[in-house]
Amino acid sequence: MERRSIHAEELTSDDAGGRIMPVPTDARRSVWSQGSVLRVLVFLHSFFLSLLLLLRRGGCRNPNPSKAAPPPSLSSRRRRAAEEEDDVRRRRALAEGLTMVERSDGGDGVSSCKSGTFLLAGARRDALFCRSWVPASGDMKGILVIIHGLNEHSGRYAHFANQLTSHNFGAYAMDWIGHGGSDGLHGYVPSLDYVVADTITFLEKIKIENPGVPCFLYGHSTGGAVVLKAALSLQIEDIFRGIVLTSPALRVKPAHPIVGVVAPLVSLALPKFQFKGANKRGIPVSRDPAAMMAKYSDPLVYTGPIRARTGYEILRISSYLMQNIQAVTVPFLALHGTADRVTDPLATEDLYNYATAKCKDIKLYQGFLHDLLFEPERDEVGADIIDWMEKRLL
Repeated sequence: MERRSIHAEELTSDDAGGRIMPVPTDARRSVWSQGSVLRVLVFLHSFFLSLLLLLRRGGCRNPNPSKAAPPPSLSSRRRRAAEEEDDVRRRRALAEGLTMVERSDGGDGVSSCKSGTFLLAGARRDALFCRSWVPASGDMKGILVIIHGLNEHSGRYAHFANQLTSHNFGAYAMDWIGHGGSDGLHGYVPSLDYVVADTITFLEKIKIENPGVPCFLYGHSTGGAVVLKAALSLQIEDIFRGIVLTSPALRVKPAHPIVGVVAPLVSLALPKFQFKGANKRGIPVSRDPAAMMAKYSDPLVYTGPIRARTGYEILRISSYLMQNIQAVTVPFLALHGTADRVTDPLATEDLYNYATAKCKDIKLYQGFLHDLLFEPERDEVGADIIDWMEKRLL
């Protein structure tokens, strides 16, 4: 298939944009400043001191065994579990209340689609919140399965789903564990392999319920990495016709080199530890001010500091994909904005250049930021995706 590409301008740095945990430009220098070294040493000192204290407490014996008290951690764990369940119920109620169907542009005000929500038991039996949009006629020429990015949720893709149904495509979307209306601590992902397994479970359910209807997989940002790994796991083209990736999280680099060294240790010892300042509220992901305001004021979008295990999982899946990039044989369309400050458009070009898929396409949008489906030209991006899927159905 012919490549459709708009060449990107040369970026100012080889690692520009390749970070899920962004840092200021002046922090990307190869030479560490004295302040940076000092902060790293303070962090390492605090971390290992805390670890030693925990080990010491665990090894201390009670001098009076007859008055042994119940482990204080038991009650605190129960309290945290109850708080997490309450938060899941609150988020699920918010997810249920979102508007999913847009009014038709016609004068009758009749929508072109029907929508619904349901819960899916994931691969680890977590309750996953899912959405569906189908043409009002019920006649679908294809289905796009949507996997959102880190910290967001499926409800943000309602506009794109309505655009799909207007072209007789169905859309199904799933909230990751710890995201949107799904089970789990908000913003915490114990393993992206769980999300990959849940994606495959979700796809299999949709295929069973819609026999004979061609399916495509779509993933944004870290969701793109999840979709790509799921495709590598399946490698069966009769399950889906192809995958679509927007701003995929490939060749992700830590905010500081030392983070890559300590991340595995911290993620094991303190998986839910939050790196202060790692997720900066308001980082530009769209050139549309209204879209920016909507995202960072959405209670279902996690805007807190990234957790240690979640950050490490992103580094791990990114590394895996880059090491196996030549094994990508599934048909794919990769889309990226050249001004993306979150993920690296050059890595997306490498995916196109080195993947061995016979059918592969790439398009780079000049000056666009990270959230392509929330840019002012969102309908143009959506039309490019629909056009690619229609060509795959010929």
